[in-house]
Amino acid sequence: MKKLISVCLSSIFFLAVFRPLTGAAEEQGLKLAEQSRAALLMERDTGTILFEKNSHEALPPASMTKVMSLLLIMEALDEGKLKLNEKVRTSEYAASMGGSQIFLEAGEEMTVDELIRAIAVASANDATVALAERIAGSEENFVRMMNEKAKELGLKNTRFQNSTGLPAENHYASAYDMAVMAKELLKHENITKYTGIYESYLRENTDKKFWLVNTNRLIRFYPGVDGLKTGYTSEAKYCLTATAKKGNMRVIAVIFGAPTTKERNKQIAQMLDYAFYQYEKKTFLAKNAPVDQVTVERGERRKIPAVTAGELSVLHKKGEKLEGVSRVVKIKERLKAPIKKGDPVGEVALVKDGRVLSKSPLIAGENTGKASFWTTFQRMMGQFTKLQN
Repeated sequence: MKKLISVCLSSIFFLAVFRPLTGAAEEQGLKLAEQSRAALLMERDTGTILFEKNSHEALPPASMTKVMSLLLIMEALDEGKLKLNEKVRTSEYAASMGGSQIFLEAGEEMTVDELIRAIAVASANDATVALAERIAGSEENFVRMMNEKAKELGLKNTRFQNSTGLPAENHYASAYDMAVMAKELLKHENITKYTGIYESYLRENTDKKFWLVNTNRLIRFYPGVDGLKTGYTSEAKYCLTATAKKGNMRVIAVIFGAPTTKERNKQIAQMLDYAFYQYEKKTFLAKNAPVDQVTVERGERRKIPAVTAGELSVLHKKGEKLEGVSRVVKIKERLKAPIKKGDPVGEVALVKDGRVLSKSPLIAGENTGKASFWTTFQRMMGQFTKLQN
């Protein structure tokens, strides 16, 4: 019976279709992002899309490109390939970057922390290339990593030719893809400590003191906004991938091709207002919440806990009652030791009326190595004894 229930639940899980609230704003007759080429509004934790306009059209992203550059930088920090206090030497190539910059000189050294601040606050192209070269050996190799990451994230309308967003042929992204990149970057909780800075200084206590002021003015003028990245070129016009948090809800709003900075900020603010005024989020399971026990073949430990990799929540209209929501768990078949804490072991979804409202990967909550020969022998003898009895 237990196996039959498991099979049925698995079938429901795979047949259920994730249908985000795309078009919700349009259905209410709201006009958002009219003065833009493309736009998208997403709730971060559930990935629910609240509004979109030409969201899959490939367009020049300008300096919003740096969302992907920052993602790779934060991953390098997490993996121990970079340290915040490490000093990075500026190459002649990095120092030659035009556009937004902090005027690094060839041979000048800055810490990783300072360079990230320069990228996040002032959109510094020279700082971006300096870190790209430090991570990958060259900007060319770093761009290859950017495109590989885009492929890994399933982005179908994104292609990078540089790490900065300076004009280049065949360099593009879509509003949807930018939102997905932002969602991934925001998994690194420290990023908003940089992108949320309104003003700061570099080279303090020197005669080359440099003032950084955030290119995203909404940081100062819209409560809850703490990132992420602006962009502008004559081709791309005014662009912004913004994020804001109020209460337990974080929203991502993307605009491509607004005619002015004022219009861009106005449209982003209207999108954020719509999300926060109309919707709320209910959390069913916190991150790292235990969901099930999984059996590990030949494991030193026969069973280990399966926990949520992220928060499991549902976004709904304010005042709407959430009834009839059930939890569906799917565990990978034949998990074999060794398994490390954090390894994927399955998925959990919230389902209502055959529709997946939200889902999260399940990961191992503990390590387990391979069972020793003696442990395996004892288990076999125990099973044999049971059969004899």
